[in-house]
Amino acid sequence: MASTQYGIKYAVHIITAHFGNLVAKVCETLLRRGPLTLRLLIRFTELSSSQINNSLLILIQHNCVQAFTAVTEGEFGDAPKADTQYLALFSNILHRMRFSKFLAIASEKLEKDKDCEELLEGLLQNGRLSMEQIIERAKSSKHAGNRPIPDVVNESLLKLLNAHFVERCPAPEPTLSPQVEEQPPPRKRGAKAAKVSEVPPTLEQRLVESARPMEVIRFSIGETNTEAEESEHYSSISGQKRKRGDLDMIQESGDADGIILWRANFDEFIRCLRHKACIEHVRSQFDDGAVNVLSAILEATRSSEKIVKTEITVPLSLENIYEEVMKNEVGRSMTLDRVEASLSALGCSGMEDYKINLQKIIEQAQIDEVESIVLKRYGRDAYRMFRFLSKTGGLVETEKISDSAFVDKNEAPKILYRLWKDEYLYMEKVAITVPRYSLCLLWRVDRYNLWEHVLDEMYHASLNLQLRQAYEMEQDKELLNLPPDKRGGPLEKRYNRLRNVRILLESSLLKLDDALMLFHDF
Repeated sequence: MASTQYGIKYAVHIITAHFGNLVAKVCETLLRRGPLTLRLLIRFTELSSSQINNSLLILIQHNCVQAFTAVTEGEFGDAPKADTQYLALFSNILHRMRFSKFLAIASEKLEKDKDCEELLEGLLQNGRLSMEQIIERAKSSKHAGNRPIPDVVNESLLKLLNAHFVERCPAPEPTLSPQVEEQPPPRKRGAKAAKVSEVPPTLEQRLVESARPMEVIRFSIGETNTEAEESEHYSSISGQKRKRGDLDMIQESGDADGIILWRANFDEFIRCLRHKACIEHVRSQFDDGAVNVLSAILEATRSSEKIVKTEITVPLSLENIYEEVMKNEVGRSMTLDRVEASLSALGCSGMEDYKINLQKIIEQAQIDEVESIVLKRYGRDAYRMFRFLSKTGGLVETEKISDSAFVDKNEAPKILYRLWKDEYLYMEKVAITVPRYSLCLLWRVDRYNLWEHVLDEMYHASLNLQLRQAYEMEQDKELLNLPPDKRGGPLEKRYNRLRNVRILLESSLLKLDDALMLFHDF
């Protein structure tokens, strides 16, 4: 889904907190107006050229903006015109709030390898680093021991590359053709709309895909012939030499000097979090057997996945699945019949090979999340009516909803109206002329638009939590700077209260971000 009103405000707040107001102003302009040239950025922000250049360099360094060449057809027989434009990467901005989750994933997968964790943390903090810069950071590490620092860095980087947690930086300025760029936006859809997979990719998604290195060199630590070929490919499709006046992108990419820049691979971390969300949803619906089977399938097919949002897992035979389940200590107690029963519970009824539709699991998790919001905000009667409408799918009249959900007929219209007013339901008025003229109210859940509304509410709540956290820290910043031996009596109580508030706000923000990823990233 595209960034919403509060989504933009939330993203701007993140950039403001991390890089200051000047950089945030440039980022907000790009988020609200879409891709812009340097000249238009200066015009809309009313900042100087040097301020814009510095802000863009910071945003590109931290993977929040991508430059690209937009080719427009010439008029009256003129040659095509190529302009460098800049696009804010909304998803990458949100990922800045998930660095702690990314580090936890890498720590678990790499068995708490401290050298790998420090290397990854450096990339998350600095955005992009060359090998020389990574080695300089590693010199202050206490985990290298007597081993040469370059050897430790090379070994750690290789582990991270093999796990796909680190990748080479994308092309500095890929070219988007007019045919791709001018594709019309998707229309809003109703309850019987097509699935998310049928929605055309956004400009951000197309640009990220266009800039991404070829798979053969994306996770390669050394120079390859393919890399040289790809560099020539990008030069040939642009049709012109890169200009240093356009933000000096050569400095940013380093490819002209043979320097490789590395960054964290957000795609892989989001894929891991998506798998975790699927497992947690299955855990809430089925027994431990289904959880073990799903975990085994995801682990067995991990190396076969090439994209983040794999709809359906790679087909596996029952014997292969059982073999993977047996690798787990808990799975060793499962029989072949129980594994087969768990596969059936997960919706796998294959004859020879079994595969699981992850998208269906995510969609059900989204429905459960929205139903949970309705239950907490509007009560159990509203929850039953909303759930009935969600399962029905089509338009239903008020009386039938009341009877099916066992809600008082006098209360049902009030609850439905409240849900409609808060944009949780779609209402349609139908005129009935037989036996006498009257208006009939029909209700349904417009899932596509509702999901976008819920996502915007989540952005709003995340922004409020961030602002509250900043307010609490600002109010007692002097207390935070006091040494422990000077915090006695009332000051100690205030400090403990501030610590508890901070822990509560941070944990609430992490939980809310898990729900937010269900609707935006998964």
